[in-house]
Amino acid sequence: MAQWTSAVGPAQLARQLQAQQARPSVPGVRKPPAYRALADGIRLLVLEGRVPVAARLPAERELAVALTVSRTTVAAAYEALRSEGFLESRRGAGSWTAVPAGNPLPARGLEPLPPESLGSMIDLGCAALPAPEPWLTRGIQGALEELPPYAHTHGDYPAGLPALRQMLADRYTERGIPTMPEQIMVTTGAMGAIDAICHLFAGRGERIAVESPSYANILQLMREAGARLVPVAMAEGLDGWDLGRWRQVLRDAAPRLAYVVADFHNPTGALADEDQRRQLVEAARSAGTVLVVDETMTELFLDDVTMPRRVCAFDPAGATVLTVGSASKAFWAGMRIGWVRAAPDVIRSLVAARAYADLGTPVLEQLGVNWLMRTGGWEEAVGLRRAQARENRDALVTAVRRELPDWEFEVPKGGLTLWVRTGGLSGSRLAEVGERVGVRVPSGPRFGVDGAFEGYVRLPFTVGGPVADEAAARLAAAARLVEAGAGAGVEAPRSFVA
Repeated sequence: MAQWTSAVGPAQLARQLQAQQARPSVPGVRKPPAYRALADGIRLLVLEGRVPVAARLPAERELAVALTVSRTTVAAAYEALRSEGFLESRRGAGSWTAVPAGNPLPARGLEPLPPESLGSMIDLGCAALPAPEPWLTRGIQGALEELPPYAHTHGDYPAGLPALRQMLADRYTERGIPTMPEQIMVTTGAMGAIDAICHLFAGRGERIAVESPSYANILQLMREAGARLVPVAMAEGLDGWDLGRWRQVLRDAAPRLAYVVADFHNPTGALADEDQRRQLVEAARSAGTVLVVDETMTELFLDDVTMPRRVCAFDPAGATVLTVGSASKAFWAGMRIGWVRAAPDVIRSLVAARAYADLGTPVLEQLGVNWLMRTGGWEEAVGLRRAQARENRDALVTAVRRELPDWEFEVPKGGLTLWVRTGGLSGSRLAEVGERVGVRVPSGPRFGVDGAFEGYVRLPFTVGGPVADEAAARLAAAARLVEAGAGAGVEAPRSFVA
């Protein structure tokens, strides 16, 4: 019986490897042998989770043709991986990826580090800040006071608590977008909302258009659902969407869904202007594509900026635009409350399908969010969040510019992330070596499709002050090791006190 559970085609693996190697050589540093470079490339893909563990690799001859190298090179690379524990083979079953004993399984998304690891590692992998106290405690206390009547019920509210649905509908209405509670479904975070939408609208094999780059965890969610992702390149810098490319993709590929982040895009930080929003809604409507708009960053404007109207303002009935919101970024990642705003018939379909998934969202957390929004605590908490993110952003920008002057980026006016071009270095190698010197950073390819953005990393606004300085210094140390073709055997610092 074969030991592999999935397969990677030769063309797909070749694209990922070729993007990984698209970086300038460093003068004075000898290139490794071709087989060694190939083995290192595959190992990096496995360590990052972009090639799954237990994935069957192409036959030696097939990969040699796709890479235009000799079969001997591929055979030597496979043998090196076998000797290091990253590949297993059996006659008649082929070769499949593995991890050596004692190595942790790679994460497919961007999960935060466990608390016990935070003493020695600076975690720039997860764009999430600590809770804005005292408002988390006050919200939970307020929820506990309001819990008794709900405790006498069955506790299952597949569409969400009526009080919170009304509150969310009122908040849209106050922003000039008339909304009824029947247009709202409360979910377990934004990920729960998008997962429900994908299962309802985009069955296995359906096309979903996505920004390129886009949020890594959502891309992986869609891949796991069996979607065929169609990347649409963003405009340069912070200019938002390239409407010409969007019209072409919507017309030619006819995707069932399109997923976009209009407000302080993750990872680039771009803010789409009002005309871009209007045009994209019109193009999606004409193509018959359902536009899923992620608003999780909407309230995180950090500078004095006039915010455009919400995308759903150009489709108030919610027939073309499905809006996803969340408490996780604006308030706290541990508050797993999200929501969908859409047409009432779409909400009814989502609710009906939910009966076979998670049944509903925790009542206590819904009461906590409702209490915060009703009492004004939400605005106070989000104000604290903005101030903290702004301070962290400015400290991180200063530190990176000082330690890594060749790295390029534009400073966004909001959100939680900085999208950085790494001066020709491999983002995958920076991520690998960074963990060895005590800083965890996600590489650019996590945010693309099939190996794109190898020359980028994403830096979140989660650390400030001396920690930001130390993070930039460790990134600079990792960059020097990558430039020198080194990094093997480098140990992380034993401790770090923030």
